[in-house]
Amino acid sequence: MARDRKPPRHRSRLIAASVAALALGGTALAEIPAAAAGKPRGHDVSSHQKNVNWQNSKAKGARFVYVKATESHTYRNPYFNQQYNGSRNVGLVRGAYHFALPNKSSGRAQARHFVRNGGGWTPDGWTLPPALDIEYNPYGKHKCYGLSKAKMVGWIQSFSNEVKRLTGRRPVIYTTAHWWNTCTGASRAFAADHALWTARYDSATAGALPAGWQFWTIWQYDNGSGSLPGDQNLFNGSMTQLRKFARGH
Repeated sequence: MARDRKPPRHRSRLIAASVAALALGGTALAEIPAAAAGKPRGHDVSSHQKNVNWQNSKAKGARFVYVKATESHTYRNPYFNQQYNGSRNVGLVRGAYHFALPNKSSGRAQARHFVRNGGGWTPDGWTLPPALDIEYNPYGKHKCYGLSKAKMVGWIQSFSNEVKRLTGRRPVIYTTAHWWNTCTGASRAFAADHALWTARYDSATAGALPAGWQFWTIWQYDNGSGSLPGDQNLFNGSMTQLRKFARGH
């Protein structure tokens, strides 16, 4: 997903490599995959998109959106209110996501910062569950943030437990099969009770999933070249099922 802060110039090659790994060899698409027929389209945004024209987004086919709320334990998206409330005002189902930096503070601390700054949830049918964006480190050479596989699993569990305690929902986990299997050691500890938001920029399918998951709930199929602001996503179901997912059913 898009980052809100610019990394140092000397790390630009590392970022390019991380993006390539995230895509897993796929090519970013401007077109909707053929497998999308009948599935609600959505997108995700951060401060890079600034003040979004939500009426235009809906007119182009958006039915849901995830808005970046926070990063680490100090950052909050300055455009969050316009994006989160504006999308709801035009009738989009929307939710908030947190960009994890596990080397900066505990999962519990980052979950608390997230929920205090937009990462809440209510079973109103319009609010998607909070989401954890966990992927390759865009700010340094340690792609797994310097954590062992066991400590990474523990960090994610700590974040999840605190989000569940504060909101009543387990977070959606946004990741890729490559990162997950590399940095958690292919942990199967989360698939049973965490919805998967997978990223793969491929024209045909979402591809291999992270260890444990048998299906994806959201697929990010394009990283910024589609018709909607930000990254392009699909929900794996009908609009009725999307509303049920938002309500917690």
